[in-house]
Amino acid sequence: MAVQSDTTNPPLVSSPAEFSEVYQQGLVAGVIGAATIAVWFFLIDMAEGRPFYTPNVLGMALFRRGEGLFDPAAPQPISFEMVLVYTWVHGMLFCLIGGIASKLLDLAERDLHLGFGIVLLFVLFEFGFLAAAFVIAEPILHVLAWPLVLVGNLLAAISMTIYFWRHHSHLSISP
Repeated sequence: MAVQSDTTNPPLVSSPAEFSEVYQQGLVAGVIGAATIAVWFFLIDMAEGRPFYTPNVLGMALFRRGEGLFDPAAPQPISFEMVLVYTWVHGMLFCLIGGIASKLLDLAERDLHLGFGIVLLFVLFEFGFLAAAFVIAEPILHVLAWPLVLVGNLLAAISMTIYFWRHHSHLSISP
């Protein structure tokens, strides 16, 4: 027995094709965001005459910090293995973030009242990332110049937003 209500929102049930499309969009948006940051820092590193410096330093900080082998202030030889491993992890994290964002946008299309909360969540996520970076990775931010990290993250957020906007152009937000 089905119950009909006077709601204007469609049910939150998705077909397998819609489910697949939602996460496909998330993966593409994640790759776009990760590539945006990678290109941004590649250009910065090239301008400073140190190609692949940033992913090398971040990879060393992520994977070798506990071994006592990493001093962010000391010059680091570029390890292409470290650059590739860090780039892979960075891309996977962005794909995860893109998948979550895509699912949240899909839910916001079905319930207009979720949209503002999702926008607020993304703003808090961006500032939370920066706060966590200042607390956890403060020595790294001195080496990499935190304004460049902020600009890179904002460029990634903008590029992902543009991609999502093209796929969710009819989305409206109602507080």
